[in-house]
Amino acid sequence: MATYVIGDLQGCFEPLQRLLANIHYQAEHDELWFCGDLIARGPDSLACLDFVRGLGAKARVVLGNHDLNFIASYYGFSKVKAADQLTALQQAAHLPELIHWLCQQPLIQVCTERQLLMVHAGLAPEWDISTALSASAEISALLQHQPTLLLSTMYGNTPSRWRDVVTQEDRWRFTINACTRMRFCQADGALELLTKSGLNKQSKLKPWFELWQDHAKMDICFGHWAALEGYSPIKHIHALDTGCVWGNQLTAYCVETRQRYSVDNK
Repeated sequence: MATYVIGDLQGCFEPLQRLLANIHYQAEHDELWFCGDLIARGPDSLACLDFVRGLGAKARVVLGNHDLNFIASYYGFSKVKAADQLTALQQAAHLPELIHWLCQQPLIQVCTERQLLMVHAGLAPEWDISTALSASAEISALLQHQPTLLLSTMYGNTPSRWRDVVTQEDRWRFTINACTRMRFCQADGALELLTKSGLNKQSKLKPWFELWQDHAKMDICFGHWAALEGYSPIKHIHALDTGCVWGNQLTAYCVETRQRYSVDNK
């Protein structure tokens, strides 16, 4: 049995099938973890969602910002853009089932046996593992039982620091922003949600993982940040969004062998 963590699919179903062939994926034995953003901007979001959902217990998923935005659009709290190429998904006869399945997926997956944690964007520097899991679990409970309550207050860039959380809505918004939108932070750990560039040593901004590295040394896999091109300078933190939807590569990381496998998006 092998465990593969795969970067952002974003509707790129054909590259996913080539990647699985490349790693000699065995459906009866192997487990696939997906770093979020299963859908949006690529040509086959419906196929990606159907495939991953069809894996059942052999797949683990976290929600990304595009996944959450699509859920919010279903409930009337946002709109999807034409560039997201989601018309086929919106018109699917089983769309309510897909939305229900998405709402069952967490913001963080963790396996203590493998000492492995997966999140779409990152972990707030002010958190420890216990706080991150507790905050994520609260979002999951709301998505499953009170989605409109959560989604109606989800959008916004404040508060930027966990210590500044006052209301429950603040807590929910901060958690979603950290787990699905963050790339950089200010030096004091405040989330910076606008910058999408790669690493820049001259910048005053810090990649979230540089501020996190003094926490527990559990392996952390994340996606979301295509500009990194799969590079993380920290040994136990693995960047897996290699920009497939932008014409670059789709990447899988094997937990057991610590090897990476990539295919081009032809």
